[in-house]
Amino acid sequence: MTENPVWQPSASQAVLKSRAQQLAFVRGFFAERRVLEVETPVLAQHGVTDVNLDGVFADVSAMGRRGGWLQTSPEYHMKRLLAAGSGSIYQISKVFRNGECGRRHNPEFSLLEWYRVGFDDNALMAEVSDLVCGWLGCPPPRLRSYREAMKVWAQLDPFEITDRDLARRCEQWLAPGQIAGLGRDGCLDLVMSFAVEPHLGQDVPEFITGYPASQAALARVSEVDGHDMAHRFELYINGLELCNGYWELADAGEQRQRFEADNQLRRRAGKPEMPVDDAFLAAMAAGLPDCAGVALGLDRLLMLKVGTKDISDVLAFPFARA
Repeated sequence: MTENPVWQPSASQAVLKSRAQQLAFVRGFFAERRVLEVETPVLAQHGVTDVNLDGVFADVSAMGRRGGWLQTSPEYHMKRLLAAGSGSIYQISKVFRNGECGRRHNPEFSLLEWYRVGFDDNALMAEVSDLVCGWLGCPPPRLRSYREAMKVWAQLDPFEITDRDLARRCEQWLAPGQIAGLGRDGCLDLVMSFAVEPHLGQDVPEFITGYPASQAALARVSEVDGHDMAHRFELYINGLELCNGYWELADAGEQRQRFEADNQLRRRAGKPEMPVDDAFLAAMAAGLPDCAGVALGLDRLLMLKVGTKDISDVLAFPFARA
C-alpha cells in the first residue's frame, strides 16, 4: 500500500475545461468537412514492427489465443476501414507506448488521427494548418525541408554525410559503444533531437518535409534532387513535435518488405521481432484508396494552448498518479 497517495488530478479545472473545448473544436472542424468519426480497437492481436516504437503487451486470453497489444496508433485498423470504402475518416483515440515517460511523454496519451481520400501530403498539410492554427490562433506554418533544417542547425547534409562522420558527430551525446547499435537513421534521429528540434517553430509553426526514404515508414517515396525522399511531414511549434503525416503507401508488397526490414533492425537492436499484421496487408492488397493521413498529439496541442512545458499539467491523472 502506498503511503499518502496523491489522489487529486494534476490538471487544473481550467485546463480540464480547455481539454473539453478542444475536443468540441476538433469534432466541429471535421463535421464541417463531412469527415466521419470512427472507433477502432485499443486492444488488438498485433503490435507494430517500427524499431522506434515499443508497444504495451496485454496478457489477455480470448478466442483460443493468449496475449494482445495495446495500440500505439489506430492506423492499421483505420486503413482497413478505408479499404472497405469508409471514405475520409478521423478518430480521437487513447494510445500506448512503452518506455515513454517524461515532461513531454506519458505512456498513455490522446491521439487525433485522420485520413483524407484524394489528398496528397501537401493538401493534408494545408488542413493540418487550418486545424492547429484555428485552435491556437497562431500564424500559418512555413515549410522547411529536412535537409535544409539539418544543414542550418546541425551543419551537416543528411544525404551526403558518411556513416563514420555521422557517428563521430553523435559522440557528444553518446559513447561510441552505444552509437554502434543505432545505425544511420538512429544517428540522424539523435542529431535531429538534440541539434535541430529545439530551434524549430520558434517564431512561427514549421513543417519539416522530405525525410530520407529509410525513414518513410508507411509513406510513399519519390526521387528529389537525386535522392529518394519520403512524402512525410512533421509539424513543430516552439520546438515541440505535434504530428507526423504521410501521403500513404498503397503497395502491399512494398509494405511487407518494409515490415521485414523493420524486424531486421529490431534484431540488430536486441528487440523482439513483431509478427506482421496480415489482416492489414490483406486490406492494402484489396485496395487502399489514394489518401494522406496524419497523427496529431492532442495532449501536446493542449500544452501549447495553455502555455505549459509539462504534459502532466494537461492530464487529469498522468501515470505517476494513475
